[in-house]
Amino acid sequence: MENALGIWGPQAALMAITASFTVLGLVMLLAAMFMKRRWKPSYTFEFAFIAVMLGLVYYADRESFNTYSVYQENLNATEKKVSGNYTGAGEQAFDRVVTVVAFQWGYGFINDKNEISRNAVVVNPGEKVLFKVISNDVIHGFNIPVAQITAEIDPDNKRELWIKAPDKPGKYLIQCVNYCGVGHAQMKAWLVVDGAEKTAALDVATGGNI
Repeated sequence: MENALGIWGPQAALMAITASFTVLGLVMLLAAMFMKRRWKPSYTFEFAFIAVMLGLVYYADRESFNTYSVYQENLNATEKKVSGNYTGAGEQAFDRVVTVVAFQWGYGFINDKNEISRNAVVVNPGEKVLFKVISNDVIHGFNIPVAQITAEIDPDNKRELWIKAPDKPGKYLIQCVNYCGVGHAQMKAWLVVDGAEKTAALDVATGGNI
């Protein structure tokens, strides 16, 4: 098991920068209230401050565009039709059963050996994967664009849904699509498809919820 996303990332960096500037602004405001002499910054300082602000805007826009591009690319990829209606006999019909704990703001994936990984689940190409999704705090979403599948999870309910993993190895986006608080934008994970051999064959169909 692995943590392919990690705690640190572009969204977390922007949140840290925003919090830092908020604290700095409050400190400067208090300083201005009690200073006997008005501070006049130089033009160099003002231009540098503007440059930093423009840089942060560019950074945020670039990272948002990259995330959007990944979403659209996976949504339109040939591997998108990988989910189907479940008609099997219990969990034995699946190659892998994963319990997913959604929380503010991330996912914990627990396998059948009770191993847990944060924000990454590793599967083999072509596997039939059953996700048993629960929330331990607020309403969350569980969306896998490459599989064209999404679900809304209430804190008191469990949602079971399944996909056929893409045949092509790589990292595929998992994300929350229900606003769940200030850290919603960073609530993402990866479906990591590892290996080169298919482990199951499945007729493609629409749907995906059990």
